[in-house]
Amino acid sequence: MTLWQLIKAELKAVLTNPVVTLTVFGGVVFYSFLYPLPYAQQTPREQPIAIVNLDGSQTSLKLERMVDATPQVNVVTRLHTIADAKQAFLQQEITGFLVIPEHFYKDLMLGKSPTLAYAADASYFLVYGTVVEGLAQAGGTLGAQVKVSKMVIDGVPMSMASHNYSAIKLNMKPTFNPTMGYIEYVVPAVFVLILQQTLIMAVGLQTGTQRHGRGYWSQVSTGSLLLVRTLVFVAIYYLLGAYYFGFSFERLNVNHIANAGELLAMLFPFFLGCCGLGFWLGYLLPRRELVTLVVLVSSMPLIFLAGFIWPIEAIPTPLLWIADLSPSTWAIKAFLALNQMGATWQQVAPHWTALWALTVLWGSAAYWIAKRNNKPVVTESLS
Repeated sequence: MTLWQLIKAELKAVLTNPVVTLTVFGGVVFYSFLYPLPYAQQTPREQPIAIVNLDGSQTSLKLERMVDATPQVNVVTRLHTIADAKQAFLQQEITGFLVIPEHFYKDLMLGKSPTLAYAADASYFLVYGTVVEGLAQAGGTLGAQVKVSKMVIDGVPMSMASHNYSAIKLNMKPTFNPTMGYIEYVVPAVFVLILQQTLIMAVGLQTGTQRHGRGYWSQVSTGSLLLVRTLVFVAIYYLLGAYYFGFSFERLNVNHIANAGELLAMLFPFFLGCCGLGFWLGYLLPRRELVTLVVLVSSMPLIFLAGFIWPIEAIPTPLLWIADLSPSTWAIKAFLALNQMGATWQQVAPHWTALWALTVLWGSAAYWIAKRNNKPVVTESLS
């Protein structure tokens, strides 16, 4: 069997295998639309809350209006007692409630610092933090206004009062994620993991399918089969990688600043390492269905160990050692640095080197286990 005949046979086998085809094309395209869908609004906004105003002063009513004006919250109801607010919260009519204490205005005018109480479900920490941010902004603004008014009442000129109470201003510059959105935070990293997991599954399923019986794969040497299968899947995944880093990023307005040459160069060892890992699992596991199970079970740990959700410094070192055996760990760091942070190639060269090291590791493991498990009768050498 010639090289071209083997390539055609392998490509035909991939495209006519419904499980592999669905995994490769269906999985990648499906997730490109499904995964970003819940985060279409980028950040939580207009969270429904209630206000319990135990003061009733004009200043407290002004605070209510200021809170409602913030983009983070939407005051849907005003209740008279904390018990009513608790009941509405337990019935999930609101996501939380703000309590303005008695003597709120009086304490402000006396120079005291009244305490605003906010109760909400902190299990949704992103939503909780967003709402608290809006409440703190409204409370801080009102506090500054009241203090200036008190100084004016005490006889201090308005210009001097405003000058003397010059609160520290924070000029926030969200680098690498200017919109502070969830899509730009999580999608670039997860898309890399999706490419890896579907590629490992596809290679593993194709290998597991052909472990028994005879066919074109039994007519060539193990090395030739692994080489051609790798080339076929790498070519297919280059197209899918272009779809992700090109069309999908444009559609989702995800920041991408790396040039195509750098992305292609980084993708090559990444795809090779994934293919080697897929071969190893395909030959190691007794049934091909177990490849899918292993990949799916490993997906969530790999996400959390990649370092973009939880700081690497806070992850136990032994877990990091295990994560470093996955090509996605290095690829996520490299692609985020290149595409989202504007890193130079010299800055990501260690990640590129690590991906080549994993290619050698998993490629050698795959070849060894393939030679051990497959003892085909080679009827014709590859020419």
